[in-house]
Amino acid sequence: MGALPKEDRLFTYADYKEWELAEGERFELIDGVAYAMAAPNSRHQEILMELSSQFHVYLRGKTCKVFPAPYDVRLFYAKDESDDTVVQPDISVVCDEKKRGDEGCRGAPDMVIEILSPSNTAIEMERKLKLYQEAGVREYWVVDPENKGLTVYHFQNGAILFYTYKNTATVPVGIFPELHITLEQVFAE
Repeated sequence: MGALPKEDRLFTYADYKEWELAEGERFELIDGVAYAMAAPNSRHQEILMELSSQFHVYLRGKTCKVFPAPYDVRLFYAKDESDDTVVQPDISVVCDEKKRGDEGCRGAPDMVIEILSPSNTAIEMERKLKLYQEAGVREYWVVDPENKGLTVYHFQNGAILFYTYKNTATVPVGIFPELHITLEQVFAE
């Protein structure tokens, strides 16, 4: 058994995969620092299922695949497992099949969706925004269940373009121009 994530030191993916965690216990690694993740609430899971379902139906039979959490994403993949950033986005869309390993995603997904909950903060989302841009994610969505809104970030040539949508909007998916997500369905209770 490797060092437990509660120890005060920096970790790599090699350490991360050796942790023996309690049932339901989850961590992310960001720049070698371990962050505990709380279990999501029911509303979060309803939104996760609706979005995952819409993407899954659209992507059926296509090269790209959708993966809901928990799904490890090694943003800066190193074959020797020395990489020190492993996140578990709520939804990852991965188009390059060479990035899809048994253990999760080896490199940046094409698209990442994070759903806000009481356990993840605006600071965390800001940190992840920078990570996802640096890693080469093409599109990043932050879903806000409380305010029934969505912010979409597109990373292009070092710039960040962002758009905000309210619960009545139909949102175009930048990496799939034919796909539009109806937020009324996503936020339906």
